[in-house]
Amino acid sequence: MTTDSPTPAPPYGTPDTPRVAVRGEARLEVDPEIARIGVTIGARGTDRRTALDDLTRRNAEALALIKSYGDAVEKLETGAFSISPELTKHGRGERIRAYHGRVHLTVELTDFTALGELTTRLADLDLTQVGGPWWALRPDSPAHGEARRQAVREAVQRAREYAEALGARLAALVELADLGAETPVDYGMAPAGALRSRSFGSTEAADAAPALDLEPQRQTVYAQVNARFTMTPPDLSA
Repeated sequence: MTTDSPTPAPPYGTPDTPRVAVRGEARLEVDPEIARIGVTIGARGTDRRTALDDLTRRNAEALALIKSYGDAVEKLETGAFSISPELTKHGRGERIRAYHGRVHLTVELTDFTALGELTTRLADLDLTQVGGPWWALRPDSPAHGEARRQAVREAVQRAREYAEALGARLAALVELADLGAETPVDYGMAPAGALRSRSFGSTEAADAAPALDLEPQRQTVYAQVNARFTMTPPDLSA
C-alpha cells in the first residue's frame, strides 16, 4: 500500500480558488513613555590627580542629584570615561599643559514633570553639559501591538472589499508576512513584505534656562503587514 503525498497548493490560485494579496497599514499617534537625557561631566587640572579628584567629586554630585528623584528615574547608566593630557602648542618636546577628564551619564525618566527640573539643576552644575531630551516608547509598549493589530484588521478589510467587488467572499488566510519571515522559494515569488512597528520622534536640545518647561513630543507608531487570502469563485457576469 502506498501513501500519496499531499498535492502542493498552486502558487497563484486557480479559477476555483482565486487568491488575493493585500497590504495592511496602521499609523498611531501616542504620548511618549520615557525621556532620555545625556549628561557629560568635565574636569580640568594642571596635573592628572587634580583632574581626577575634581571629576570624581562632580560625578558623585551629579549621581546624588539624579538618584534623589527616586522612582522618577527609571534607568541611570555610566558610559564613556576619559582622562587626557593637553600638550602645549609652542616649544620643543611634549610638555603637558593640563589634564582634561570627562564622564558621560545616560538618564532615563518616566516622570516628565521631574524631567524639566532635573535637567535645569544638572545644567547648573560646574562643567556639566546636558543633551536631550529624546522622547521614546518602550520596546514592549502596548502601542506597538495595537498598531500591528490594526494593520492586520485593515488587511482583512481590504481583502474582503476586493472579494465583494467581484461578487465573492474570503475563504481562508494563506499567508501573513512578518519581518524576515520565510516565503516559499519554489513559487518564484518575491519576498512577501514585512510587518514593522517603528517609533519616530524628533530630538530637541533642552534649554539650560531656569524653570525649564519641556513639552513631551507625540510619537508615531507605524505598522505594515502583507497578507494573502483565498476566496470563493468570483461572479464575473455583472
